[in-house]
Amino acid sequence: MIVKEIDNNIVISKLSDFNLEETLECGQCFDFIKAEENAYDIIACGRYLFAEQKEDTLILYDTSMDEYESVWKDYFDFETDYADIKRRIIDIDERLKSVIEENSGIHILRQDFYETLISFIISQNKQIPQIKQVIRNISERFGREILTKKGAKMYLFPTLEEIKAATEEDFKSCKAGFRAKYLIDAIKKLSDKSVCEEKLFDMTDAEVHDILVSIKGVGDKVASCVMLFGLYRVGAFPVDVWMKRIMEYMYFGEDTKKEVIESYAKDKFKELSGYAQQYLFIYGKNERIGR
Repeated sequence: MIVKEIDNNIVISKLSDFNLEETLECGQCFDFIKAEENAYDIIACGRYLFAEQKEDTLILYDTSMDEYESVWKDYFDFETDYADIKRRIIDIDERLKSVIEENSGIHILRQDFYETLISFIISQNKQIPQIKQVIRNISERFGREILTKKGAKMYLFPTLEEIKAATEEDFKSCKAGFRAKYLIDAIKKLSDKSVCEEKLFDMTDAEVHDILVSIKGVGDKVASCVMLFGLYRVGAFPVDVWMKRIMEYMYFGEDTKKEVIESYAKDKFKELSGYAQQYLFIYGKNERIGR
C-alpha cells in the first residue's frame, strides 16, 4: 500500500485485504456512525475520525502523517499480513474458504483498552443498536462535544478522569440498566490501578483473564472480547450465545458447553483463534445461524 498526506488528509492507495465497512460492522466496536456509503464517523482512541473507502483507496480526513503513524496505522492494524492469516486459516479448515473470500477485508482493530472494557461491559445481553445507544448516551453525558466533518454534533468517549465521578444512577439514566454497578466497579479498579493496562502486557493470557474477571460482571465472554479487541491477544476466542450456536452448527452437531467450544477452537486455530472467530461470527450472522 502507498500512504501519502494530501491536503491535510491521509490517502492510502493500493490497499489490499482491508474493507472499512466489514471491519467496523463485524461486532468488534460500537462507537461509529455510517455517514454515507463506505464512509464513517468514528470515535476511537480518544479522537474523532472521518474515514471513507473507494475501492482500494482509503481516505482519513483531516489527519496528519504524525497522527496516522502514532494512532491510525496501529488502530486499523495495517502492518499485519492478513493475506497470510487467511491462507493459514483456510489450510486449517477448508470450509471457511468461502466466508473468508466473501469477507476478505476484516481487520481486528487495536482498540483502546479502557474504551473496550467499558463498551463490552455495556454489551452484555444487548443488541448492537442498543449498545451503541448506551455508549452515545454516556458520551453525551460525560464526554466532550465535537463536530463531525458534515457539521453534526458528536461526543468523544469520556476519559477515565471525566467519568470516574459518575454514579450508578448516572449510568442507569444512560440506559445501562443492571450493568451500571459493573461499570462503577470497573472504573474504580481502573482508577486505583488494581486493573492496570501496563501490567497486563507482561502477563500470560490466563493471568490477564483472571484479572479481568475480578471486575464485577465480567465473565469469560467479556474478558475474551477485551483481550482480543482491547489488548490484541489474538489467541482469544470469545464465545457468546451466538458463537456457541455457530460452533455447534459447524463442528459439534449438538448442544455443547461454551468451555468445550472455546478449548476446541483454541486447539484447532491456536494463535489464529481471534481471527478465525471473526470469520465464523460473520458466517453465522450472514447465514442467520441460531436466529
